[in-house]
Amino acid sequence: MSLAAAMAGLMVVGVVGMLTDHRVLTGLPIWDKPTKFALSVLIYSVTWAWFIAQLDRARRAAWWAGAVSAVLLGLEMVYIVGQVICGTTSHFNQTTPFNATLWRTMGGVIALVWIATLIVCVILFLSPGPDRARNLAVRAGAVIAVVGMALGFLMTIPTADQIAHGARIAGAHTVGLADGGPGLPLLGWSTVGGDLRIPHFVGMHALQLIPLLAIGLEFLGRNRLVLRQPAVKVRLIEVAVAGYAALLALLTWQALRGQSIVHPDLLTDLAIAAVVLGVGTGATVALRAPASQVAPRTS
Repeated sequence: MSLAAAMAGLMVVGVVGMLTDHRVLTGLPIWDKPTKFALSVLIYSVTWAWFIAQLDRARRAAWWAGAVSAVLLGLEMVYIVGQVICGTTSHFNQTTPFNATLWRTMGGVIALVWIATLIVCVILFLSPGPDRARNLAVRAGAVIAVVGMALGFLMTIPTADQIAHGARIAGAHTVGLADGGPGLPLLGWSTVGGDLRIPHFVGMHALQLIPLLAIGLEFLGRNRLVLRQPAVKVRLIEVAVAGYAALLALLTWQALRGQSIVHPDLLTDLAIAAVVLGVGTGATVALRAPASQVAPRTS
């Protein structure tokens, strides 16, 4: 939890920086990136620390994988803040041999964080808990999160224009346009082109959202008989996982086509409708448990 505490402190520094340092980088306040990354790392570290604490098997191995990940993420944040202090970008920066070396090193660090996270994910499958719905939610959330993290590597691939012109920036999160254009308030996601940060973000936070759904179903089950049935909860989690995975695929497809999240075309609208219809139908079927399977109300 030391990393989480450090990130909480860095968030405060970042907010103060945005209020007092008026420099702009790629169209955003220069302290925007370290502040957002600090929040993301804080959520990541707290979630994995809680999951690891619940393990019955291989907890020591998971702890070491988590510790390695924490150290590496700490190094990444030092790099990001250091580049902000220097007044330059951290990601995709090859403006000088030194910056290029730093960026390549951080690329390796990010890959190691992904591997460490994958190790903990595998351990989660080897150490199931007593509740089937929670097991499914945690495992599926972890798998989708690992996929979401991996989608970040798409941003490191140089664009055709960068390759053709030998640009000093290699990689981008915007598809079809240069980084730094108009974006959504707070999030900064492009409103004029595709943005790979969107599926990256949505995928990573399956780690929190899907387990929270399982906890929410348990809470609702206090007053709704059908949700007390374990089989019903499992089916609902299965539907949610399928819907979340479909949404992640849709957002990735949309971004790679260079299409803004706020300007979907007909194909995207049809795909969204299909996902919503599928989830709605699946949830309806899941809730129709045979009467004999629904647990009676207890006083």
